[in-house]
Amino acid sequence: MTTAVADPRGATTLEIVTRPSLAPILRHLALSLLMANVIPAALFYLCLRAGNVWAALIAALVWCYGAMAWRAGTRRPASGLLLVTVVGLTAKTAMAFASGSTFLYFLQPAISDAVVAMLFIVSLSTARPIVARLAADFYPMTTEVASRPRIQRLFWHLTLFWAVLCLIKSAITLWLLEALPTVTFVAVKSLGILAVVLLGTVATVYAAFRVARSEGLLQGRSAAVGSPQRP
Repeated sequence: MTTAVADPRGATTLEIVTRPSLAPILRHLALSLLMANVIPAALFYLCLRAGNVWAALIAALVWCYGAMAWRAGTRRPASGLLLVTVVGLTAKTAMAFASGSTFLYFLQPAISDAVVAMLFIVSLSTARPIVARLAADFYPMTTEVASRPRIQRLFWHLTLFWAVLCLIKSAITLWLLEALPTVTFVAVKSLGILAVVLLGTVATVYAAFRVARSEGLLQGRSAAVGSPQRP
């Protein structure tokens, strides 16, 4: 597919619009989740087992800021998922150090998930639900694609879906925090929440794949580029 673009001198160029196949999208999604969620959680648990909770806090935070700096230094686009993780982790770590209580740190995810769920629900009343704002992390989204009715419905339903998942995560965290000692809590919570997130991700990818295929957005084709010569 090509799009005609007029430059200020009156010439017309043809812009390539590549529709990626499913495999690159899944790889990009897996990499985003790995950098923004899996690695910080693994670092936190390993440092907690080897040292103490304060070292774990710092290690996870250093990884996240390092990943953001690496993306900026290599001129890669900012990751919405990584930014959400950094903001949440920074707030939780600052609260833990300010209060001297790690209990508040572990309680914070439950509060954060509940707040995020409310934000997702509130965004449903806007023109761009939160999932629509994060979609560019996983697909080369254009204004034309984002404005399609089926794509807009997909964003709306996925935003509601993830709002419910966040409420489930919040409830699980509160229950485990009350029932388990710290080290066991971290291990069980990490695995449990990871399972919820992975199931949610699989459901999201499946729903998005069905819509994208019906809209013709997964064709691995790109048209030739042309730039008509001026007479």
